[in-house]
Amino acid sequence: MEASGKRICRQKQVIFFFLLGLFQEGAGEPRRYSVVEETEGNSFVTNLAKDLSLGQREFSRRGVRILSKGNKLHLQLNQETGELLLNEKLDREELCGHTEPCVLRFQVMLESPLEFFQAELQIIDINDHSPEFLDKEMLLKVSESSPSGTAFPLKNAQDMDVGQNNIENYVISPNPYFRVLTRKRSDGRKYPELVLEKALDREEEPELKLTLTAQDGGSPPRTGTAQIHVEVVDVNDNAPEFQQLIYRVQIPENSPVGSLVVTVSATDLDGGVYGKIIYMLFQASEDVSKTLELNPMTGEIRLRKQVDFETVPFYEVDIKATDGGGLWGKCTLLLQVVDVNDNNPEVSMSALTSPIPENSPEMVVAVFRVSDPDSGNNGKTISSIREDMPFLLKPSGKNFYTLKTKRALDREEREEYNVTITVTDMGTPRLKTQLNITVQVSDVNDNAPAFRETSYTLLVRENNQPALHIGSVSATDRDSGTNAQITYSLLPNQDPNLPLASLVSINADNGQLFALRALDFKALQEFEFHVGATDQGSPALSSQALVRVVVLDDNDNPPFVLYPMQNASAPCTELVPRAAEQGYLVTKVVAVDGDSGQNAWLSYQLLKATEPGLFGVWAHNGEVRTTRLLSERDAARHRLVVLVKDNGEPPLSASVTLHVLLVDGFSQPYLPLPEVAPERAQGDSLTVYLVIALASVSSLFLFSVLVFVAVRLCRRSRAASLGVCSVPEGHFPGHLVDVASTGTLSQSYQQEVCLKGGSVTSEFKFLKPIIPILQPQCPEKEIEENSFFHNTFGLNY
Repeated sequence: MEASGKRICRQKQVIFFFLLGLFQEGAGEPRRYSVVEETEGNSFVTNLAKDLSLGQREFSRRGVRILSKGNKLHLQLNQETGELLLNEKLDREELCGHTEPCVLRFQVMLESPLEFFQAELQIIDINDHSPEFLDKEMLLKVSESSPSGTAFPLKNAQDMDVGQNNIENYVISPNPYFRVLTRKRSDGRKYPELVLEKALDREEEPELKLTLTAQDGGSPPRTGTAQIHVEVVDVNDNAPEFQQLIYRVQIPENSPVGSLVVTVSATDLDGGVYGKIIYMLFQASEDVSKTLELNPMTGEIRLRKQVDFETVPFYEVDIKATDGGGLWGKCTLLLQVVDVNDNNPEVSMSALTSPIPENSPEMVVAVFRVSDPDSGNNGKTISSIREDMPFLLKPSGKNFYTLKTKRALDREEREEYNVTITVTDMGTPRLKTQLNITVQVSDVNDNAPAFRETSYTLLVRENNQPALHIGSVSATDRDSGTNAQITYSLLPNQDPNLPLASLVSINADNGQLFALRALDFKALQEFEFHVGATDQGSPALSSQALVRVVVLDDNDNPPFVLYPMQNASAPCTELVPRAAEQGYLVTKVVAVDGDSGQNAWLSYQLLKATEPGLFGVWAHNGEVRTTRLLSERDAARHRLVVLVKDNGEPPLSASVTLHVLLVDGFSQPYLPLPEVAPERAQGDSLTVYLVIALASVSSLFLFSVLVFVAVRLCRRSRAASLGVCSVPEGHFPGHLVDVASTGTLSQSYQQEVCLKGGSVTSEFKFLKPIIPILQPQCPEKEIEENSFFHNTFGLNY
């Protein structure tokens, strides 16, 4: 309760009013408040929320702030209640001295939206100082010849209070000779004047002692006293007289200490000690006494300290000249301090917003206040910034400026601006002040990730190891922070037949691609998919790129021989007539390779031969041909090993064994190869005997057939004379195709043999059946039938 009561008492001491009313707001007219000096801190001054007609929520939202010159705040604002309180106890005499009224100016700034109000706080004086004489004792010499009514000015008392609390009047102690009058100077100060009411008689009373009392107008009034010693002197007929009653002098404020201000001069017509004059400052204030120095003998007035226009622009000083007889004269010095441009402009920052978001429209970056204590043009200022900056300055109220953006800023273009605000006055020479502020631009997620390439081609060799790193994709984002953090992902595949999730994976952090399993070129030569890059902004932005994976063939398949087949139940034997010419086509080795490209390029070579130099293999197509004419010395049976090799690295190969039998026409029986078992050879001989027996029994039947055949042969002989039958030469017929020039044939292989009649037999044509490559056959029965024709008809193959 005690604390509450004290607070109520303090609040009662606050005098609060509006000069123009709460609801009237003149253009640029400040709001005025008042408070009694020496009021305790935290005392209530006013409620700004009500003064500004703002609700509590709107008051808090608009960000109300109190600004004052020099950023020294004597007031504090409660943001929750809107109450304006004193920050500390205020002493009017310390703040304003003798200046009346004592007004502290401040500004009320509303940040959102920006708005300014000028306000003043008047400090009301209380009577807390008593009048005080600088000289507690004063000596006054009065000539006995002084007539009644003569006035003698006395030194005034000083009172720090102002207004009615300042000195109101002077009172002299009761006496029969003098009374005191209270006079008022042009500046409002009051001083005492002693008036002689009755002529003095030195012989009757040579001296008097009086008490002078100064009273102020406070309630209750305060007083101060001084003793006056009046000395009655002999007659001095002439008082000193100044050449000028008023000296008007101007002095620049930058004049150095010791500079001559003026020389005052007075004369006295008396001689001797009555004509000797002494000068002194009369009724000078403490500030004047510290500033000016008067030579009592010469009357020169010089500067004791440097004057400052911004502190005291004008001095009024009385100068008293006293002769040896006690008579004196008075003049007045009016000293005008001339302002020079000796103060740089002052810049104080009131609000700064940094960083500011990019892509924002015109917005307030900073609010600052400009002032110059000089006067006239010396106090006028111009504020500017560099023209190439995306900012502009706008005046916002008295001496306030706002720094705004011209346009939306782009952080990717520039993320920080160093703005130099230059404030220049209009004086001579011009003085300037620069304020540097740093404005940072914060990032907004306005850039999608961008891949370095729109499409990527990755080469992967088949049979790779699982989890193999096959390549990387990379994207960049011009934003910063989380807006530039990129996450990579595989986008849904459009092809339902491609199991993308089981083929590749991607590292979400760095975009590295991995093959999840071994790839097979034979199953999948290439595939495509899209990868996405998404940033972490809000909202998130993304982009995509195409990735094409090409599976490279690995030489993992050896050549496969299609003809002759190596897994047949019986070896295949090729028959070659001994009359064959050089280059005779014995057979053709047909092989394929499951690989592709150069891994499937096949070459053939003869690895082993029973008789080297008799047969040769063409390297590119696998044709086995005779390399010379056959002779009787050549063995009848030959075994050839042909090597088929691909062009891979390392090369893979396969071999095939060919059995070649040299025959003289078709008369020789088929002889088994050494590799065939003896039981098989005996079976073949028995077959030959049975065929001969069958031929004997069927001779009649065959004779009739012979007649028929003879008729046919006659007809063919005629056709042969016309060139109907010929041996095929050059390339294979159209239905025999060389696949990809690798020596690999198509799915069928046909051998056509044309028999020409010699000197003994007529012509006979024997056609060998088409042998499918995938099921090559070499029927023994055919050989037996050939032997039968040889034995029966003597035909040469």
